[in-house]
Amino acid sequence: MNQQHQDERTRIREAMDRLLAGQPTVSNGSLTAAALAVEAGVHRMALLKRHVDLKIEFYGRIRTETTQVPESEKRLRQTVSKLKKTVSNQKSEIDDLRQQVTLLAMAGAVLVASQGTPPASEPYPAGAPDNVIPFRPPTI
Repeated sequence: MNQQHQDERTRIREAMDRLLAGQPTVSNGSLTAAALAVEAGVHRMALLKRHVDLKIEFYGRIRTETTQVPESEKRLRQTVSKLKKTVSNQKSEIDDLRQQVTLLAMAGAVLVASQGTPPASEPYPAGAPDNVIPFRPPTI
């Protein structure tokens, strides 16, 4: 490792200590990788690409040294809870639709059974307009 790399790592560790102590000097003090990069005076992508181990260490220290949960984890938990709620709503909606389909199928069967077949002397149902040609029942 070159000297610049070592200096960045040292600044990141010092910034990590300041943020976890609640004494930020440059950043807004939030416990995020972006705030850590600002506090350390390094580019955010340098933290996310070259110093991934320090970012992981930072989030690990957040979990162990504070009672706070990292912002990214909070957002993920909120998304998961929203998705679980959506899935639950969809399942209940599907159950309702299945019940409606069953009821409609039974109602259709009752209507067909109650109408019966027309008498053989009357080929068309009574009251049908003269421009409507009904389908003939199939002969078995």
